[in-house]
Amino acid sequence: MAPVTIRNVKKSYGSVATIHGVSIDIADGEFVVLVGPSGCGKSTLLRMLAGLEEISGGEILIGGRVVNDLPAKERDIAMVFQNYALYPHMSVADNMGFALKLKSAARDEIAARVKPAADILGLTPLLDRFPRQLSGGQRQRVAMGRAIVRDPQVFLFDEPLSNLDAKLRVSMRAEIKNLHQRLGTTIVYVTHDQIEAMTMADKIVVMRDGRVEQVGAPLDLYDRPANTFVAGFIGSPAMNFVHGRVEADRFVTEGGQALPLPGGSGAAKPGKATYGIRPEHVTIDEGGVPIRVEVVEPTGSEVMVAARLGDQPISCLFRERLALRPGETIPVRFNPASAHLFDGDSGARIAASR
Repeated sequence: MAPVTIRNVKKSYGSVATIHGVSIDIADGEFVVLVGPSGCGKSTLLRMLAGLEEISGGEILIGGRVVNDLPAKERDIAMVFQNYALYPHMSVADNMGFALKLKSAARDEIAARVKPAADILGLTPLLDRFPRQLSGGQRQRVAMGRAIVRDPQVFLFDEPLSNLDAKLRVSMRAEIKNLHQRLGTTIVYVTHDQIEAMTMADKIVVMRDGRVEQVGAPLDLYDRPANTFVAGFIGSPAMNFVHGRVEADRFVTEGGQALPLPGGSGAAKPGKATYGIRPEHVTIDEGGVPIRVEVVEPTGSEVMVAARLGDQPISCLFRERLALRPGETIPVRFNPASAHLFDGDSGARIAASR
């Protein structure tokens, strides 16, 4: 186990800069998820940490040691890839112990390291099989087992679940989280799936265009997003954004509807602003503002409604079963204690519910 420090790290390909001075502190034993849309630089940053990409500027420290110029094999890390990267002609046991074999470890030592890793991951009955005889989830567990056998200071995961179906992704998320709790090794995990980030991470790093937008615990980012990008990226279904203006002690939409200002935003200056409200914080209320229902999606336990507030789209997530029809108008209330206010130009958070 080891802490990781990423200090003002930059990456350029010729004259094109892709990572712009990223700094992140990762504590010993922490599970940190780098999340963001495709092309935001998260995988490039992970590959620089692994030693698979050169660093154009800044420093990376693993266990207090600067590793900028160290080759990947000397960084004491293990990486789990999206495509598993298993050797098809080797058995599960041989795949898991291959890194030790390259180091000329004795056969007994390799077996002694492979067995507990296989036990942890439920692979013991599969040790004599070949990758072609395994399911996608089993192959991913073998890739994880290969990393465990190396006993590294840091585990690096690069979108390891993106090739799996939705149901298997859920179970594998739980397996990786359980693995971290048992081993306590530092993990840096890359994904574009914010549900993975929310359910697995001790700390989330939200990236956009090669920069860090916000760092924090999952619920901190959910409850106190720094800007509209983080607010819209973290949370499923996504946060609603209503455009308008702050006027005196209220928010007025572009269509002229008045909404109560979010809690703690009484000092907000009049002017252009964006009102943020999550779908689950919209409730039906006879004294509320009218919205026009467009699409109703019942899921059994919930009803998802796509609607319009004036000309602006609004999503609502109702926990009770409602007999709503497209085209009808219903009154709703936006809970000001759970709402957010953002600057209309920069998108920076002005006020939030907490």
